[in-house]
Amino acid sequence: MHDYKHLLVRTFQGVQTITLDRPAKRNALCPLLIDELVLALDEAGRDESGVVILAANGSAFCAGLDLDALATVHAQTREEARQDSEHMAQVLRKLYAFPKPIIAAVNGPAIAGGMALATLCDFTYATPEARFGYTEVRLGYIPAIVASFLTRQMGEKRTRELLLSGRILKAEEAMRLGLVTRIVPTGELQAEVHALAHSLLLNSPQAMRTVKSLLTGHSSESLDQEIEAAIEANADHHSSEDFREGIRAYFEHRKADWPSRHTPAH
Repeated sequence: MHDYKHLLVRTFQGVQTITLDRPAKRNALCPLLIDELVLALDEAGRDESGVVILAANGSAFCAGLDLDALATVHAQTREEARQDSEHMAQVLRKLYAFPKPIIAAVNGPAIAGGMALATLCDFTYATPEARFGYTEVRLGYIPAIVASFLTRQMGEKRTRELLLSGRILKAEEAMRLGLVTRIVPTGELQAEVHALAHSLLLNSPQAMRTVKSLLTGHSSESLDQEIEAAIEANADHHSSEDFREGIRAYFEHRKADWPSRHTPAH
């Protein structure tokens, strides 16, 4: 098994647990963590485990993009920005089309890309303290890649409201919207998730794999096209003045003064 820096991987009684392990950074997504997650999912898809759990160490599930990386993001070329988007799209596609049942154990905030990791799993169990939100627009980002997945999960109207507002959802609302499967008491999260995992192990692996293949196959071609367009949109937006102002405002601890607000729309 691969030696990971930001993940802990353990298999026991047919269940593999992949744990995000950057607690000091609230498990924020840096390039290495994303690459390691892609590799871990590849390995888990091929090994003998029957079910995978995606969990996290610390008080947060995943805080989204590591904002410390913003210090260098503005210096990226368009191609480098595109590559970053491709890597994120790759891990989300792998979660969405993962061949085995996969369960997210959400112990705290799951924000932006972290929300995508949590809610693209087949089952999302969350504690009452869990919070969800696609907050990218607050920083001048665009949540382009997640949009296609989210529309399929909860419809276009609700997707527009969530992505345009950037607001935070409590676990109860996320469950009402169909993004969370079940809310469990904090101290019972691990036990409940493992109980679900072991109940799934009683099912036919071939039947479950076929069900998942059918569900993901229905939209595979259109999803590919939409994600490619999202990657291009991210790469184009990287050079925008609003994006740069969002970075400056973040590091200067102030509200952003969006340049596009002062520029007539075309």
